[in-house]
Amino acid sequence: MAEDLLFEIGCEELPASFVEGALAALPTLVGDKLAALRLAHGGIRALGTPRRIAVLVSGLAGHQPDLEEEVMGPPASAAYKDGKPTKAAEAFAQKLGVAVDALESVETPKGAYLRGVRREKGRPAMELLPATLLELVRAIPFRKSMRWGSGSLAWGRPIRWLCAIYGAAVVPVVVEGIVCSASTWGHRFLHPGKIQLSAAGSYIDMLRRARVIVCPVERREVMNARLQAKAQELGGVLIEDAFLVGENVSLVEDPQVVAGAFEREFLEIPEEVILEVARGHQRYFGVRAADGTLMPRYLAVVNTAEAPELIVRGNDRVMRARLSDAHFFLKTDKKQPLVSRRAGLSGVVFQQKLGTMLEKAERIESLACALGEKLGVDAATSDVAQRGAHLAKCDLVSLMVGEFPELQGSVGRSYALAQGEDAAVADVIREHYRPKGAHDEPAPTVASALVALADRLDTLVGCFGIGLKPTGTADPYALRRACLGVLRTLLARGLDLRVSDAVALAKGAYATQGKALALPDEELATFFRDRLRGVLVEAAPTDAVEAALGVASDRPLDARARAVAIATLDAATRAKVGEVFKRATNIAKEAPEGEPQRGPEPLDGVLFDRFFEQKDAIESACASGEYGVAFARIAELAPVLSEYFQAVLVMAEDLEVRANRLRLMRAISITCSSLARLEVLALA
Repeated sequence: MAEDLLFEIGCEELPASFVEGALAALPTLVGDKLAALRLAHGGIRALGTPRRIAVLVSGLAGHQPDLEEEVMGPPASAAYKDGKPTKAAEAFAQKLGVAVDALESVETPKGAYLRGVRREKGRPAMELLPATLLELVRAIPFRKSMRWGSGSLAWGRPIRWLCAIYGAAVVPVVVEGIVCSASTWGHRFLHPGKIQLSAAGSYIDMLRRARVIVCPVERREVMNARLQAKAQELGGVLIEDAFLVGENVSLVEDPQVVAGAFEREFLEIPEEVILEVARGHQRYFGVRAADGTLMPRYLAVVNTAEAPELIVRGNDRVMRARLSDAHFFLKTDKKQPLVSRRAGLSGVVFQQKLGTMLEKAERIESLACALGEKLGVDAATSDVAQRGAHLAKCDLVSLMVGEFPELQGSVGRSYALAQGEDAAVADVIREHYRPKGAHDEPAPTVASALVALADRLDTLVGCFGIGLKPTGTADPYALRRACLGVLRTLLARGLDLRVSDAVALAKGAYATQGKALALPDEELATFFRDRLRGVLVEAAPTDAVEAALGVASDRPLDARARAVAIATLDAATRAKVGEVFKRATNIAKEAPEGEPQRGPEPLDGVLFDRFFEQKDAIESACASGEYGVAFARIAELAPVLSEYFQAVLVMAEDLEVRANRLRLMRAISITCSSLARLEVLALA
């Protein structure tokens, strides 16, 4: 009979990231373990708060099915000698729990092998679960683990209680001397007592009554609703922030919201700074007035609001102190023009072998101009990019960025605007850091894109040039992210730039400073290609991407266009096209020199005529970037080629006929390969 299974690990408060990581891993961990036990089950729910990590499995089978499976053993030649079983045969029989006589010899493509049947009686779930749940405790991943007391277990935080119930029965699990029970605990402050559970299925409701919302999805919804309601109560609109939602939802068990305030004089500080003070250090949400201006209010998510005025008083004090510092930094920084700070970059090391931040800033400026020239950017845009690049790193030596490094770029933009710089130039200072992550949009203008590209290319080429390549476990200069930033920027802004040309320009910028790099060009090209593959599979199927990368990995924009064009046909049709062109390409390798002629056989003539009817159109379409047209033409040729292969022996005994057919295969392969490596599609 199937029953629900609950397993809860109660602990000291876990950091938000620990909770998120554990809950993300739990369904797969539990599913794999139950599959290994051959226990059928329904849904698996990962539940948790800072004080508990839990899993709820619905409809877990009460008993394993009996097992009966055929198992292949050692070769028959090794299993018997002089008609008697060897130790290999005896060991195999012992492994299966059968007599040697029960084994049989069967023929396989590799020869004769022993085969036997392993039978295993299914066991009750209650016999299997204790050891499995103990393994689960040890398998839950944490970025850092700790030991406590005299025990040997390393876990995210000290474990304080365990609750394991299958149906209504307690599963006897013991971890570091802590014995499982049918009890859990409510909210530490709002309902601090022990809660007795009568069944696994009552867990969520019982905890909800004890002021613990154990389901993270429900907790997020409740928190968002309370934040929105509090903002409306203040006469404003909540400034939504996915990062803050994720952080706060894993910091509390019952999200309560309190509103704090700060003095209006602090609104002189740039909005980005105020929000970063609230967000980065305190995890507070900002509030806007109806007209879009920032209100001198903030919202804090807390675990208990029994004394809200006391909480607000403490929060206000911290917020006021942080904003006072920021106000001082702002007034002090503005006494010095942003451009005059550039010289101070000479005292900041970018990388010991690659020089200072001033040298990097000089390279970025020259490289942005060179990239603009390569791409044929108009003079006005190029001028904006150059001026933006000149100022891009100046705010790194400001007091404000020294205190709030995450505001680099935003502070520079604010100071540039205050000092009369053109708005487009000021935007470049902020936007050249984009994209900052996988979910951030690339730089929105061509001018800012040029500087963003120059910054990342300088880092990539420099680090690869001195041997600082990423490894499987370390990427201290975030080169993977930089590479993805380059590719996503090129694709988003429609910039048709060859990676090899961009790398050469970046290398030249280093050379002008007398820095010779031992750049592994092929290795860097492969690094870009691997990242580009991951980016393009979001726009086209894997087989289409692989086919396009075979001829255009150096031109990301062109590679995407080819992949998207190829993907217009369904997977089955692509595979058929790939199959015939794979055969043509393989045969073409043996073609002698010379041009093909129209063969005497009817099908030779048909294929020859159809190919040369399409050849110019295919080449013209590829040259003009009309890849959809080119692929449509190739798709029309594919059935003719397929029929030809079925009816004609290319490797004819007549050497002259064979040579002419091979030349035709080579001509077809060369022409069609100008679009993509079509033979890759055969693997679809």
